[in-house]
Amino acid sequence: MALVQAEHLTKIYDTSDAFGRSTGNGLRAVDDVSFTIERGETLGLVGESGCGKSTLGRMLLRLIEPTSGKVYFDGADITAMDARPLRDTRRKMQIIFQDPFGSLDPRMTVEEIVTEPIAIHEELGKPILRQHAAELMGAVGLDVSILQRYPHEFSGGQRQRIGIARALALRPHFIVADEAVSALDVSVAAQIVNLLKKLQKEFKLTYLFISHSMPVVRYLSTRIAVMRQGKIVEIGDAEQITSAPKHEYTQELLKAVEE
Repeated sequence: MALVQAEHLTKIYDTSDAFGRSTGNGLRAVDDVSFTIERGETLGLVGESGCGKSTLGRMLLRLIEPTSGKVYFDGADITAMDARPLRDTRRKMQIIFQDPFGSLDPRMTVEEIVTEPIAIHEELGKPILRQHAAELMGAVGLDVSILQRYPHEFSGGQRQRIGIARALALRPHFIVADEAVSALDVSVAAQIVNLLKKLQKEFKLTYLFISHSMPVVRYLSTRIAVMRQGKIVEIGDAEQITSAPKHEYTQELLKAVEE
């Protein structure tokens, strides 16, 4: 059984005129999308900015409510869940955001940031939370000495490692990495991609890796889904997609890399 299954997911945003009145012409950010993500794999979702990738990723976690369609996680329909079961399921599903600075609360220390998810779900004392924080720092390649410092004191790559540590805090099964390296320079991005690959083995993770960069997606992914204007136009094994693409848009993406 697939860990994540999307069935006919659609998201339509209402549009309004200059006076704030609905135009009646909705924007189809995601248009009737269906796919599965197998346990332990990385599905790369690639496409140009504005094609609906991030909206789709957030709908899988029900951070955005779909207009129609269903999402199944480990066989359970999360689109039909009430608040309590959804809260319990969310322990197993996390997200890494694009902006490693904007996603971290500047008023919180690193220790508070990475242990906040644990504190929300479990009543644990500070010594145990601190031990969890130290373990998470080790997992993402940061020193425990930084735990009492604040986000503004770190580089973009370090902040993204902190964001990854927070996503790992509840030992999730599934992580949506939403343009997780696009705000970083090339060398730092490569380090983060390699870290994600390492953590996948250590924590037995399943990823949806969202990116506009075909080379990064090709390196990290088991399978690749190509998205254009709200639709998945091609999906398949990473080797097949990158060596023998069938859809002309996929061919265009690959040609742009070669140029």
